[in-house]
Amino acid sequence: MIAIVSVLLALLAPQTNALISGDLNCTTYNGTFFVYTPAATACSNAISDASCAVLYPVAVAADGYPMPNNNAERPRPCYTSAAATPAAIVQDMKTAALSSCAKTCGLCCQTSAYNCPNVAFPRLTCSTITRTQCTSPQWRTIIAQDCPSACGFCNDGGCVDAVPDCANDLSVCQAVGMQEFVNTNCQKTCQRCSSTTTARSGTGCTSFAADSSSNCRNWAANGFCTNTFYTIAQRRAYCATSCTLC
Repeated sequence: MIAIVSVLLALLAPQTNALISGDLNCTTYNGTFFVYTPAATACSNAISDASCAVLYPVAVAADGYPMPNNNAERPRPCYTSAAATPAAIVQDMKTAALSSCAKTCGLCCQTSAYNCPNVAFPRLTCSTITRTQCTSPQWRTIIAQDCPSACGFCNDGGCVDAVPDCANDLSVCQAVGMQEFVNTNCQKTCQRCSSTTTARSGTGCTSFAADSSSNCRNWAANGFCTNTFYTIAQRRAYCATSCTLC
């Protein structure tokens, strides 16, 4: 008898069913339900994580907060003032969450550092970039130029320090024995980034061959003209006018 009662209680007990609803930004559909993308929690909160936990408590305690590939319900105050879902997005609520607790809310992909287009022809696959690559001196510069949204480099204009701690000691920018190092590793801090305008100026041309692709204007805006993965001959063959190549 006790066993039967236990089974009935288990069946009648409320079941948690974590589902992302209301705001589906920074998610992807995996064939069964929506889950968070890696970019959803790639940033850091602007205030302490502890403060964010107070402002934006978990929707279902057993499910926790948004994490890549999980489908925990996003804390409702992150995007709405409603007490239950589904609920309409209240932009003021979402703006406040983005400015203070984007990681806790699983909204990093919509912050200015992560919300930008990548170049049309990246030298690597932007969607497979890992957090380790984002901090690697071997990868950071290429990622900033080709896949800025993958690592939060959207506000850097393609210019980042290969070594993240360059700004800790600005004297290295002028130190005689450090010039080779800073030219390679501290380009942003020491203002050593090359200018795409400079790279494309001084051609001496007054006219250019017609673009062979109707997509050249978009490609140029996304960095095709200065992407060294493609030879100058290739860039000229496709987009001589848009890239101002003789």
